[in-house]
Amino acid sequence: MIALLCMQKNLRCPVGSNFHSFFKRLYLKKSGSKSLGTKVNLILAAAAGACTVVLTQPLDTASSKMQTSTFGKSKGLWKTLSENTWSESFDGLGISLLLTINPSIQYTAFDQLKQRSLKDSMSKNRDGVSSRAALSAFSAFVLGAVSKCIATFVTYPAIRCKVMIQSAESDEDEEDKAQPNSRKTISGAVRAIWKKEGVLGFFKGLQAQILKTVLSSALLLMVKENITMTTWVLMIALKRFMIITRTRLKNS
Repeated sequence: MIALLCMQKNLRCPVGSNFHSFFKRLYLKKSGSKSLGTKVNLILAAAAGACTVVLTQPLDTASSKMQTSTFGKSKGLWKTLSENTWSESFDGLGISLLLTINPSIQYTAFDQLKQRSLKDSMSKNRDGVSSRAALSAFSAFVLGAVSKCIATFVTYPAIRCKVMIQSAESDEDEEDKAQPNSRKTISGAVRAIWKKEGVLGFFKGLQAQILKTVLSSALLLMVKENITMTTWVLMIALKRFMIITRTRLKNS
């Protein structure tokens, strides 16, 4: 099971990166632009995520079924994949595509929180010299954690329905067996959760999901902010060095 989860993660990263690079080159070539704006980058990231989801969905479905199977009845990866039809292998694909908006929500929330956090420090800049306000490592970590919590909270009902759809066969009760495929659709999953657990059922396991994703996302955004700031400082230093060098050459 652990090997399957590692394989999913290791497969998604390079596949998603390759799709993003492809879409980026295609956009820059067609538009004639030299760089990507934030909105365009988010759109391309969502498109790359959607393509990655389509390719890795069978593994995701098999993983969900293996994790939710009754104790003692779990099957191996190959057997789980081979027993599924093509349509069953892509159970929950629609919701998986919908969940590609999760990073967009996260980065949008992070950007808004960052702007509010830096508003005071930017307004205190009284001299006309170009400067750049930056988040501290701790602030970036906290804002990254908060933004990921927001994105996870907003999209978690869809995550819950997705798991319900993908694991429908492994935890069906007698009532569900009388109506096969009743939980194979979004509406069926929503009805099943609402009937058994009510509103709180859509957020069952939210704490574990937050603990699972928030730490890594917060660390990633913290490192990203520090790298961005370091790069900016180095570029300014290089620019000043070139100006000083040119001035000395002219004077000599």
